[in-house]
Amino acid sequence: MRHDPLRHVHGTHRAGPLTVETVQAPCATCGTLIGGDTEHLLAALRASESRFRAAFLDAGIGMALIDTDDLFLEINPAFAAMLGREVPDLVAQHIHTVIDPEETPRRLYRELVRGERDRVVVEKRLKHRAGHEVWSRVTISLIRDDAGQPQYTLAMFEDVSEQRKLGDRLAYQALHDPLTRLPNRTLFFERLEAVFDAPETGGPRRVGLCYVDLDGFAAINETLGHQIGDQLLVAVAARLEHGFARTEGQSVARLGGDEFALLVTDSRDGDQLTALAGALIEALERPFEVAGHRLVVTASIGVVERPVHGSNPTDLLRDADSTLYWSKADGRARWTLYDQDRGADQLTRHLLATALRPALERGEFTVEYQPLVGLSDGAVRGAEALVRWVHPRYGTLSPDRFIPLAEESGAIVPLGRWVLEESCRQARRWLAEFPDTETFVSVNLAARQIWDSDIVGDVARVLELTGLPARLLQLEITESAVLGPGGRPSQALQELADMGVRIAIDDFGTGYSNLAYLSRLPVHVLKLDGTFIEAFRDGAKPPPGHRADADEQIVGAMVQLAHALGLTVTAEGIENAAQAERLRLTGCDTAQGWYFARPGEAELVAAILRENRPRP
Repeated sequence: MRHDPLRHVHGTHRAGPLTVETVQAPCATCGTLIGGDTEHLLAALRASESRFRAAFLDAGIGMALIDTDDLFLEINPAFAAMLGREVPDLVAQHIHTVIDPEETPRRLYRELVRGERDRVVVEKRLKHRAGHEVWSRVTISLIRDDAGQPQYTLAMFEDVSEQRKLGDRLAYQALHDPLTRLPNRTLFFERLEAVFDAPETGGPRRVGLCYVDLDGFAAINETLGHQIGDQLLVAVAARLEHGFARTEGQSVARLGGDEFALLVTDSRDGDQLTALAGALIEALERPFEVAGHRLVVTASIGVVERPVHGSNPTDLLRDADSTLYWSKADGRARWTLYDQDRGADQLTRHLLATALRPALERGEFTVEYQPLVGLSDGAVRGAEALVRWVHPRYGTLSPDRFIPLAEESGAIVPLGRWVLEESCRQARRWLAEFPDTETFVSVNLAARQIWDSDIVGDVARVLELTGLPARLLQLEITESAVLGPGGRPSQALQELADMGVRIAIDDFGTGYSNLAYLSRLPVHVLKLDGTFIEAFRDGAKPPPGHRADADEQIVGAMVQLAHALGLTVTAEGIENAAQAERLRLTGCDTAQGWYFARPGEAELVAAILRENRPRP
């Protein structure tokens, strides 16, 4: 009779030693009493085996019995159908004829065959006769003999191909941009991190990144609509992928909006990356035909290239983002290679910008004063208030280091209020000590303070709080802030002038210099930019083709025009007596500079006032 392995596998009750006289005996497996006689027992065994075989053959999932040599002993029809085969085709075949060997599952299976495990569950690709793959969840159980030694393995196969396809689709959607089908930010970071996680073999490895941003893309969305904008992004993505993602070691991703990235693994040097950046710009400058529109776009690109060792993905992308910002700031339609010194300056700027408001709360700012002197008699007329930041790490910072940051972040509003109040309080002290001098204080006013705050209310409150007469407060604002294309004659300035506050135009001569506008604004003083004063230095050499007395004649003309408008003129940056005298001869009214005094504490101004004598 043919050996039937199922008789040893199915789990039917097997009795202990029986004799013809035995009426009942316990099952050797579970202890159930079976018998009355040998024929009865054998009949029960045959019936149980028949039920198990029927369950094996009719099961809805694939099943196979495998020996210790990895040969199929029994195959059920469901498993054969899963592979597009017939049962006889697979019996006695090696399991690797339908299952690819893979290191980890193979190791687990060998541990099971050796008796070190009782069950293994893995997902495996099975080979269908038609050539495609069938994904299956395979549960393999170890069958031992009476002595407890491995004898067979029973494998059950559940077709999970549809679930796998759904999982693959979901994984693809999670890692790719739905519009352009390019890798998205998540997949880009995975690839970037893989570059830094990979071991270095054959010498130090390098990595490069081109961070691409389309110039003026928002205008296309606004004028032609988002549908056209989306089609343009698809066309851009296709051009980038076709031209740059098919080279080994290069991949393109859409990071969001109109931003793309070209990642170069194992880059050679910065020259390779800048050459790629140049090619990217040229490729994108070629017109796009989109829905009947011929669109021309440019791109700004930040380029970073460096050794993998000593860096990390976060720093790389941060520096690429900074470099992209530099490209935009430098005029767009260009690439910019990351510069460590410029990056360090950018980092410092960021640190200062974020620390501005807390520093104001901690009282890290102070005000210095530089005297404004009458050129006709050398007497102190007033003093300009100059804010300083006494930074705990960087020392004392001058306004040019942090005022632009304060204006960008909006911190200039609370900072400006503090400077205004501190300066007015000091001017009130001077008035109390020197009531006959009428010494005014001149405070710089940022344009954002006019647009983003109630500057009229702030000034009125400070004057009332400190008791300073409005006539002893002068507010300085740059001419571009009130005369530029984005500016306009401000009602706020008129209201301040109506209160009695003096209004001065700072750095006059560097912007629009529109005297017609000045005639319509409540301006009292023009402060000439220091570049005009360069020509008044003894021994100063004019630029080639520039007349030595040209600036002096220009200053004289501006002074006369200002006087004709009823304005006084102040010159900045006076360094010696000759300059002061030549400016006096032009008719300039007041001046300030190191020749008279460097900026210092309020006591400096008080000491000069106490002398009560004309300056040299």
